[in-house]
Amino acid sequence: FETIRARVPVLCDLKPSGKYVATDLHKAGGIPQVMKMLLVHDLLHSDSLTISGQTIAEILADIPEEPSANQDIIRTWNNPMYAQGHLAILRGNLATEGSVAKITGVKKPVITGPARVFESEEASLDAILAGKIQAGDILVIRYEGPKGGPGMREMLAPTSAIIGAGLGDAVGLITDGRFSGGTYGMVVGHVAPEAAVGGAIALVEEGDSITIDAPARLLQLNISESELARRRANWQPPAPRYTKGVLAKYSKLVSSSSLGAVTDLDLFNN
Repeated sequence: FETIRARVPVLCDLKPSGKYVATDLHKAGGIPQVMKMLLVHDLLHSDSLTISGQTIAEILADIPEEPSANQDIIRTWNNPMYAQGHLAILRGNLATEGSVAKITGVKKPVITGPARVFESEEASLDAILAGKIQAGDILVIRYEGPKGGPGMREMLAPTSAIIGAGLGDAVGLITDGRFSGGTYGMVVGHVAPEAAVGGAIALVEEGDSITIDAPARLLQLNISESELARRRANWQPPAPRYTKGVLAKYSKLVSSSSLGAVTDLDLFNN
């Protein structure tokens, strides 16, 4: 994934960090135009079948290789919005299995600040709406991963509240949950290992220094290894949010988000 991402530029000027919306993209040639550009640059399998029964190459046969010069929504391959894709995989002692950040359009791709720790999405939202988050803070929303959520809930409410508070470019946010495509700012999701299994995100304490460095692909808790080990030895998992039913079963079986949060890992590996 990381190798492919580095080869694919951002070709479309779309919201939330750009100017246009999906209907504008459609009028400019839409997804078929973007797919044809990817195909020309050997980034799609031309013989893959589509739902129509035709291959991708057949579906795109009549689509021009370059977008129309009379619009600026879909850029040419050699004049992209950004030279590489919008997702970055960050690693460090806070995410030894990786985490995912959307980095295009971010005005502050590097931020170091004090941790503001929340055990759920709801708790973080309450703090944001109460005006308790300040510029420079890094929100930590944990126990929202595949096991902890359970189900890796979407953190759209707190990120929207941050924008509403005028802090979109002033704070960072990390979570073992996930985000929608509508998020904006220096937000990092899919932090793995998640808090519910004792990942380092579970060991962050209020006020700890955290660094998010998108260009360096780094997500780091700025404490010593000995202190991290001490906290890990003292950590106890919280009681599960569900003890029976399908969500309890899911929480027990689901794997890390870094493995796709699959519930049949042994079968998956075979």
